[in-house]
Formats: sequence, C-alpha cells, structure tokens
Amino acid sequence: MMPGFDRLVAAVRTNCHISDARHARDMTLCTYLLEMRELYRWEQGIPLGAPMPQAAVGAWMSEREALWSSLETSAHVPLPLGDGPVDPFDVASANRTLAGRRLVYGAGIGRFGKPQFFLAVLQRDEWRDGVRILVAGSEYARDLSAAPAALRAGTMYLRLEALRRLLWEKAEAWMGKRSDGALKSALDSYGFADAPGAAIEKMAAAEAETLILHELGECEAGRFLGPEWEVMLAGLAHRRAELFARAARDHLADCLVTLPALLERGASASVHFWFANLDGVRQQLFPLLPPAYAAWRQGDGGRALHDAAEAGVAHWRRVCGQILALHAGRGAETGTAIQALSSAAGSCL
Repeated sequence: MMPGFDRLVAAVRTNCHISDARHARDMTLCTYLLEMRELYRWEQGIPLGAPMPQAAVGAWMSEREALWSSLETSAHVPLPLGDGPVDPFDVASANRTLAGRRLVYGAGIGRFGKPQFFLAVLQRDEWRDGVRILVAGSEYARDLSAAPAALRAGTMYLRLEALRRLLWEKAEAWMGKRSDGALKSALDSYGFADAPGAAIEKMAAAEAETLILHELGECEAGRFLGPEWEVMLAGLAHRRAELFARAARDHLADCLVTLPALLERGASASVHFWFANLDGVRQQLFPLLPPAYAAWRQGDGGRALHDAAEAGVAHWRRVCGQILALHAGRGAETGTAIQALSSAAGSCL
C-alpha cells in the first residue's frame, strides 16, 4: 500500500462527511433512512441481504449526525498526495499520482449541488470512443449518495460496488411487493428467484455496460450542448427545473446511444432493466416510450422503440436547446422559465 494511504483515506472520508453534513437534510425522510442504512452496511462490511442490527444502526445514526453537526461549516480538506496537498476537486492531479498505485479517486458536484467524493481500487482503465473509463472496485471512502457512474471532463467513473448495492436495493424493494412489470422481467432474465447473489453479480456485469452506453450518450449529447450546459446546471436554484433539465439530457443521451445499442445487441434483460428505471419525471416527459416497450414485449422486433428513439433525438435536442436559450436570455429567472417549459415538453411526444 502507498505511503500515507491511511491519511488519504481519512481526508476523503472527511470530505464525504462534510458534504453529507451540508446536504443530507435535502433528502426526503424515506430516502434518507434507506441511504443511511446502506451506508452503515457498507461501513460495517455487512453482506447484501444479511439482516441489519436495528439497535446498532440507530446508535450509529445518532453518532453520525453528531459528527455532521461538528463539520457542517468546515471547509473541504486537501488530499495528502505527492509533493504537497492537492485540492480535493483537482481529480486529474489526484489520479495521476494514484494510477501507479492501482487506486482511483473521484470528486464532483452531483444533483442539487451536492459534492460527491470516493476512493477505490482501480479495476480497469480503458478507452472507448474517445472517452476514458475508470472502473472502480472495492471502495475505501464514499459519501451518502453513491452514484454508480458519472462523466466528468471527458472521463467516465464507473463504480461497480455502488452499482451492486443499487441493484440489490431495487431487488430487495421488489421482493416486498413482487409485482409484475419491467423489473420482474429483468430479475427473471438473470435468474434472481433461484440464485439471488449470483443474479446480482450477473446484473452488475451487464448493467455496467448499460451505464457505459449512457455515459457515451452523455458525451455525444455534450458535443451538441457545449460547456454552457454544465454552467447552466450549476447555476440552477430551482430543484424542479434541475430535475427537468437533467431528465431532458438523459433522454437525449439514451435516444442517441443507449436504447439503439441495446436493441441492436438483443440485450433484452438490459432493455427490461432500463424500463424498470423509467419513472418519475423521466417517464412523464416521454409518453412514447411505455407503449413502444409494450410493443417490443409483444414481439414487434423493436420497431416502435427504434421509432421512439429517433423521434426522441430530434425532440430532446430541441428541448435542450430551448433550455440553453432560456439560460442565456433570462439570467436569474432561468429556473422559473425552465419549469414553465417542462409543463409542455412531454406533450409533443
């Protein structure tokens, strides 16, 4: 292990705590409790699916919230790397130092302005379509909301441990209801009923590829949207406007790359899982997709989904362009204007 590794882990974990201290209250109570439970599971090394000691979780939550209270106004700490401290958001410098140690570091701003940090084993370092992909394995530090994938400055960070945990959470929630639908079809495709643990491993391997396709779509969408898009997102103060803007770009990315690629490959399990995650704002905004998915399930060979994706490329490029135009012309009123746009965006599809 590298010299000073423990100090590096401590610094990244401190920054995770500071981020959580400032933003954990932004979650709904239900989401907060679920995220805290899974963070406890990760910290204690409890296997997925193993029972959780409720009393211990409760005591840990009280201790963690007290720690957050002591850190809420603290500044993020530099990383003890190389010849001197490294800014915690200078990801490129950090990873140049860590690459030879088979470690990967990630930092950036997520939804609603929440900083996110992680430190993990570097499992793979590869390139695809001009995008560098850093695949993270076991994690040494993470914050409360562990995003399985992110694209930042032309580099994709894929976190396999976070993906496995996300898949298990979805499967566990489904087991409480056992309802029919896209998620059941996806789980059945991976043999979840007979071997849950093995199924989650197979799902993680397959759905990691779906995440890569989505981020490649994000990169392609970014060539059209330009750097102004990230500036606009960072400046949005309206949560609903940010959700809409992110959903619009997600749809553009998936219509450009993800859905066409999954259909071309005949990746039926991944198509089911993609639709299992089509909910909330994203589902409301794209009414063409549910009937197209139904037609695919009934054996149309994916024709309706191909048509929906083609229509979506044109539509979501136009909507994203309108969002950027609003940002350029409205200044502080951008959020309100984008919210108004969101009300009509899905009616054209």
